[in-house]
Formats: sequence, C-alpha cells, structure tokens
Amino acid sequence: MNEKQYIAYKGEEFTVEWYFQEHGQSLALEFYQRLEVDHRKKLLFLLKRMGDSGKISDRTKFTYEGDQIYAFKPQPERFLCFFIKGQKIIITNGFTKKQQKLPKNEKEKALKFKESYQQRVKEGVYYE
Repeated sequence: MNEKQYIAYKGEEFTVEWYFQEHGQSLALEFYQRLEVDHRKKLLFLLKRMGDSGKISDRTKFTYEGDQIYAFKPQPERFLCFFIKGQKIIITNGFTKKQQKLPKNEKEKALKFKESYQQRVKEGVYYE
C-alpha cells in the first residue's frame, strides 16, 4: 500500500489534511483528484488562504454548516471539514453542489468521519 498523503496544505496558521477511512481510502482526496485542473486550483487557493492567514472571511468561499462542520466552497464543489486542536483542519468529503441546501447525507458523512477520526486518534491508530 502506498504511503498516505495526509497533508493537503501546510501553512503558518493551519495544516489542512485529507481524512482517511480505516481501510485507507480518502473520499475527499479521490474526489479532488478527479476534478479538472482549474477546479483543483480553486480549492488549493482556499486551502492556502486558510492555512496561511487562519481565516477566509468571504462566506461564499468558506462557511459554518453547523455541528462543528465547515465547508470550503470552490464553486461548484464543496469540501466539508472540521477543526481540531493543534491548528489542524481535516477535510472529510467533497461533492459537487447541485442544490442550495447542504445535502443531509454529505453532512452525516462528515460527522461520521469526524467521530471516527477522533476515536482513532485517541486510540493512537489513525496516523501510521
């Protein structure tokens, strides 16, 4: 198995990481890799801004979705994430926006992955 590439961007304020499931799959990273280059650049621009300055004040680019879940919004895609102590942001999943509201199943996935991440880190089994 290839070594997991956890870090999406490392900045002065935050390190942004891809979330990996127990079996080594990262839905967010796989979604990102399927995007066209110009769409990938949009996300990388937002990750760099957040990582280096610690904030994105433009709500059309980054918003709070409730339940400690946030969204990077490099139109038309969304990448859900959460913050953890130690100045980290974990990107859980990505999808193409097709409606005004955040799809319930995408938020549920992000919450499930957040819980899994926290439990596996606590057990010392997340990072290899």
